[in-house]
Amino acid sequence: MTDTHEGAPARRFARLRRLPVWLLLPGCALAGATAGGAYGVLRPAEYTATSYVIAVPTEKSDPATALGFAQAYGRVATQLAVLGDAQVAARLPVAELRSRVRAETSPDAPMVAISATAGRPARAADIANAVSRALTLNANRNEDRTRVQLLQFSRALRPVTPSSAGPVTTALVGGSAGGLLGVLALLTRPRRRAPEPSAPAPVPAPAPAADLQR
Repeated sequence: MTDTHEGAPARRFARLRRLPVWLLLPGCALAGATAGGAYGVLRPAEYTATSYVIAVPTEKSDPATALGFAQAYGRVATQLAVLGDAQVAARLPVAELRSRVRAETSPDAPMVAISATAGRPARAADIANAVSRALTLNANRNEDRTRVQLLQFSRALRPVTPSSAGPVTTALVGGSAGGLLGVLALLTRPRRRAPEPSAPAPVPAPAPAADLQR
């Protein structure tokens, strides 16, 4: 009975080896698409909200200076000095707040975009607004020295649609990845060796003439 159970995997493997090699490619693509679609369904949706602040030059400054300080404020928006002031309003510790917030600047406009990601639309908007307020307060404390004032240009609104990829997108990505793995498996699989030609059978020598006369 034990031999039967032990030989079952070997027989299944032998049956798999007899299948056409080209079935590996669609099989891997289907498996990848199934896994990707399942990931898109089971993964919680995430929403992203964005708030904008703008650097405005004072009477003793110019637009070029405001643009330069906007770039600097974009770099410090996710630093401890700003996030430490925003954590109370955002109701998140600094470490988690830093993982949910990103800041982007433009080379042509003195503006900083602060985006926050959360599992609920309202939560994402609250976090983005909290960080933008903290950045504005920190920047305006030094207004007399920088001669640039930071103002809130646009508050973050509740996003309507999630920013995370849906099941269709994740299924397409998974199918593409599975198909690529299938192609690599086909290219790297060991080739079957051609059977070596068998040695020709020896030809018997002709019988002597004396034996033939007998």
